[in-house]
Amino acid sequence: MSENTPRLAGYLDKQLPGLYQALSGYAEQVTAEADRAGVPRRTLELVNYRASQINGCAFCLDLHHRRAISYGETEQRLALVPVYGEVTLFSEAEKVALELAEQITRMSSARPTAALFSRARQVYTEEQISVLCMACIGINAFNRLSILSEHPVRKARS
Repeated sequence: MSENTPRLAGYLDKQLPGLYQALSGYAEQVTAEADRAGVPRRTLELVNYRASQINGCAFCLDLHHRRAISYGETEQRLALVPVYGEVTLFSEAEKVALELAEQITRMSSARPTAALFSRARQVYTEEQISVLCMACIGINAFNRLSILSEHPVRKARS
């Protein structure tokens, strides 16, 4: 994008830093609640990664790829996230978390199903399910902010 090309919405985070700080604070609180409730950070990053894939947010995909790796995720599993249900590399709890991310992200076309929440209750507590749902809500907000702001992905440092 050249300097003369108008941005979609400008850098929303720079234009309204207080609102961006509030959104960042929300994400920090979700992470703290996940830690307290026993939801692994690696699982949170899988949720963030999958929602970012669905939404097509390059900036967030790059960010959450790096974070997932820092929490012990593997390149192989990240490459297979779009087909997590077809491979045995993900636990049932991770598959449920990824499906929650999918269904919550795609709510505009179909509501999350009762069957999914029934499956979730087999592997997560109500509190953990709530944390995962709130994480999905948060990453969807960040995806929209980054897409509208056209946040650039910078080349990784070697």
